[in-house]
Amino acid sequence: MSFGRLEKPAGHQPMSDINVTPLVDVMLVLLVIFIITAPLMASRLELELPKTSAPTEAVEPEAFVSVGLDAQGQIFWDEQPIDLVTLRQRLQETARRDPGTELQLRADAAVPYGKLAQLIGVAQQAGLARIGFVTDAETAKALQLPGAGAQP
Repeated sequence: MSFGRLEKPAGHQPMSDINVTPLVDVMLVLLVIFIITAPLMASRLELELPKTSAPTEAVEPEAFVSVGLDAQGQIFWDEQPIDLVTLRQRLQETARRDPGTELQLRADAAVPYGKLAQLIGVAQQAGLARIGFVTDAETAKALQLPGAGAQP
């Protein structure tokens, strides 16, 4: 009989390999996400829209006032030049007399959208909720979609 040490079992050895399967799965999912979203990000239209604060209350029109805006940004009240402060006062008086009054807006095609939105905001802050855009009848016919029926 020999006396000696009993050998212990070696046990579990640490893994020296890295399991890359989960890493590959995650990378493939990210690749698919980027493939899908890349065209959507490229076709996005960035605009800086004008900001106005206006009430959204609507009433039926019984009367109207006409406001014009020429290409240089000059404002007209019934064909007479007017400044923005006086326009605001007149619109407030009109809204106090009859809140159902419609503002008929005649704007030149070259007027910047921001100026037009500012004028609409002034009218709505004054209390006029009904705003109509006046256009040239011939221009409206030229812009009619093909196949759409003519309206009387």
